Amino acid sequence: MRVGVAGAGLIVPTFLRAAALVKGMEVKALFARKEDVREDICGKFHIPVGYDSYEKLLADPDLDVIYVALPNNLHASFAREALEAGKHVILEKPFTVTYGEALELAALAWENKQYLFEAITNLYNPNFFKIQELLPRLGEIKIVEMNYSQYSSRYDAFKEGIICPVFDQAKAGGALMDLNVYNIHLAAALFGRPKSVRYYANMERQVDTSGILMLEYEGFQCVCIAAKDCSAPCCINIQGNKGCIHSSSMPNELKEFSFTENKCQPKAYQLADSPERLFYELAAFADLYERQDGAAFDRRLDHSLLVMEILDQARGA
Repeated sequence: MRVGVAGAGLIVPTFLRAAALVKGMEVKALFARKEDVREDICGKFHIPVGYDSYEKLLADPDLDVIYVALPNNLHASFAREALEAGKHVILEKPFTVTYGEALELAALAWENKQYLFEAITNLYNPNFFKIQELLPRLGEIKIVEMNYSQYSSRYDAFKEGIICPVFDQAKAGGALMDLNVYNIHLAAALFGRPKSVRYYANMERQVDTSGILMLEYEGFQCVCIAAKDCSAPCCINIQGNKGCIHSSSMPNELKEFSFTENKCQPKAYQLADSPERLFYELAAFADLYERQDGAAFDRRLDHSLLVMEILDQARGA
């Protein structure tokens, strides 16, 4: 599988380090408009070709897959162009800005029998699969809490009026799209479609710098907290009448968790042994691609569409 990368943001080196560990995945080209940035990344990661336009990247006949790692507001248009060029697509989170955009991309991928895959770290982590396995032993779920709060290195500049993409409302920035999306993916994967969605946001300069998302399920509430304007210990707590699951990890990494049944000692799990947090999602993509498992890709795409529905409801779109 030969991959072309669209973008040169902070996530790209992380992607490239992980891709280097995935059997059968070769990064052959990169598109970045700034020549010095393009040459620096290609040099450091031994990427054979650097392109100064996206059109040139898409026209490369040696590429099978395009990894789109651009600001959120560009996800839909760049993914659409890649699909129309006959490429499969790995699309960074959040999948798109709106549910409508996501539906359009999904329809195009289905029509052309192409793979469209959202790069989301936690759902492919071995710890997540173990949590899924243990979940029935918690009994009736009563309370779920997920908190991903991390004071942004760009927040001070934002307060001074220097707006970068993650705080830019016009570019679909904000805590919901940047951080809480990880909590939503976990909740939707573990519990399915919520009955109702409510979002209580702290707004500055028309963007949510932090907020609390309430997902109502049958018999319990799931509270999803995310903040870029303040910090607190990250956590995941899933509480049932027969036990609980707890993690002190950031929800995007899910490095560890403990499982405690009532009146029993906690049992600790730390099953993710790769040093690269993107490894598991890319390994999953490579495996499905190698097996040409279209049905599995469709299930992953259905999940991404559900997450986009929830995001739309949260923002009142």
